[in-house]
Amino acid sequence: MTDYSERSEVMEESIRKADILIEALPYLQAFRGKVIVAKYGGSAIDNPAAIRGILQDLVFLSAVGIHPVLVHGGGPMITRKLSAAGKGTAFIDGMRVTDRETMRIVSRELDAVNRRLTAQVKTLGGCVDGITAHRGVIVARPHPRAHQLGCVGSVQTVRTGALREAFLRQAIPVLSPVGKGPDGRLYNINADHVASEVAVHLKAEKFVLLTNVRGILRQPNDVSSLISTLSIRETTILLERQVIQEGMIPKVKACIDALRGGVKKTHIIDAAVPHAMLLEIFTKRGIGTELIR
Repeated sequence: MTDYSERSEVMEESIRKADILIEALPYLQAFRGKVIVAKYGGSAIDNPAAIRGILQDLVFLSAVGIHPVLVHGGGPMITRKLSAAGKGTAFIDGMRVTDRETMRIVSRELDAVNRRLTAQVKTLGGCVDGITAHRGVIVARPHPRAHQLGCVGSVQTVRTGALREAFLRQAIPVLSPVGKGPDGRLYNINADHVASEVAVHLKAEKFVLLTNVRGILRQPNDVSSLISTLSIRETTILLERQVIQEGMIPKVKACIDALRGGVKKTHIIDAAVPHAMLLEIFTKRGIGTELIR
């Protein structure tokens, strides 16, 4: 009797898993061959469990014929390296002041983050292409406030050839947010801005910002006030009323830029939620905030 009961429970569990796959089928069919750009960085990138879950999601997406791209940051690692080197860290409007020595440390540390992420994707059975500044995919120009910020840049253009070639091999491009200028100099670029521009240039179906918060909240620190969907107009009003504050501002602006550049939908979600990307993409309700035109 016990054996039959155990077999029955195993069968029920298998059926539940099959039902989940069938529920995801319309989304798999809709997104097959489409590009989804994700950005992962900030303090969230210090969470090993979250990193593993996000990379598993990306490997899954690639395996079912979707083309994910990951743009990573590395701010906490850079700050620690600078501190160890005896260099202070200064920010102006959320942008790191970057002299030439700082730029060398930034580039070196982001290259190291890129290698770690690509190695993890391989461990999970995925095909991956780690893309750093020397590949020339992100073409940079000096930031308009370069006289204050130093080697900080913005995206002039994205050369998508290497990314599309990776898609043909079912490889996941993993991009560092360091750009190279026409003069050969390296520039530190905000990773949200890089990811938004990559999404626009690839005509992505979705742009997903993975953070350490649930999404956009009407009331700070009150998860129950999560806003599930916002239009550009509604988001602009929340910015004007200062409902959206601090570190969320550049993320929201990156989403608006992506939408205005032709990306169909953007999402801000909590990377710490297990399989956050799959839940946001393959369920009707999602788990974070969706920004639409």
